[in-house]
Amino acid sequence: MADPVLKWAGGKRQLLDELKARFPTTDYTHFHEPFFGGGALFFDLEPEDGTINDTNPRLVNFYKQVRDNPTDLIELLDTEFRDPDADPNPDLEYHDTNHKGKAIDEFYYQARALFNKRPYGEDFDALREAALLLYLNRTCYNGLYRENNSGGFNVPIGSYTNPDWVQADRITTASRILEDTTIHNDDFEYILDAATAGDLVYFDPPYKPMSATAYFTDYSQDGFDQTDQQRLLDVASELDDRGVHVILSNSGVMYDLYDDAGFHVEVEGATRAINSDGTNRDEVDEIIATTIAPTDQRGPTQQGLTDYTN
Repeated sequence: MADPVLKWAGGKRQLLDELKARFPTTDYTHFHEPFFGGGALFFDLEPEDGTINDTNPRLVNFYKQVRDNPTDLIELLDTEFRDPDADPNPDLEYHDTNHKGKAIDEFYYQARALFNKRPYGEDFDALREAALLLYLNRTCYNGLYRENNSGGFNVPIGSYTNPDWVQADRITTASRILEDTTIHNDDFEYILDAATAGDLVYFDPPYKPMSATAYFTDYSQDGFDQTDQQRLLDVASELDDRGVHVILSNSGVMYDLYDDAGFHVEVEGATRAINSDGTNRDEVDEIIATTIAPTDQRGPTQQGLTDYTN
């Protein structure tokens, strides 16, 4: 059981036991995760092969660099980066102003401008971009990933004491786990070509908001609307028809959609850690829907939630 390298809003560390309880009792052939994000379930399982996917190209690049260039990535993180509130590095670009001419007086905002070279049409280095993503993830406000309409990462600086942005052990472990994994940057429908009978697919899409003020889809400029939610249901149903095991998590408002489609659906509570007010991170309803009949599920294990740490 490995830890994710990135912190990720909406991550499933709190639901790992509940998800694994719904795995089939029989062995599955390959594991696939079409909405990867932080990959909490994937890294916990440490699958030998299969596929992962995300529509965010910078996130996909990060995992490819972790898989293919872990030593270089760790070295870069260890040598080029500094405390987020330190002065900008005069040896790097954007030590005075960012893309829009706004003054930069902290290294964090210099790093953010460097990370945003790709969406603003500038040449970028794939390894450095991956290092910047991890650095920002570990030093930005609340570990949040959010993009503006231009695709620019726009989360402000966080407040941490001695943040560890190198994460050498986690990178090394993740690289080993990802070694034989195919990494995609596609629409989730790629899974119709990738998964075969006997495989297990876990879908964790951007959630349909529980309320008008809950924007769980804003981590990407593209979003994920009701049409996409329906497409996902259709894909999950087709995979079931092909003999592929499907497990899916979503917000509680999607219960009826999956229940009406014949999935086995249950409500689980999960504390959200993306609210700007740390005292208002209440438990919200989530569903876990699966094509695996309750009699064919593994059931609960003895491992508790207290065994998982950040």
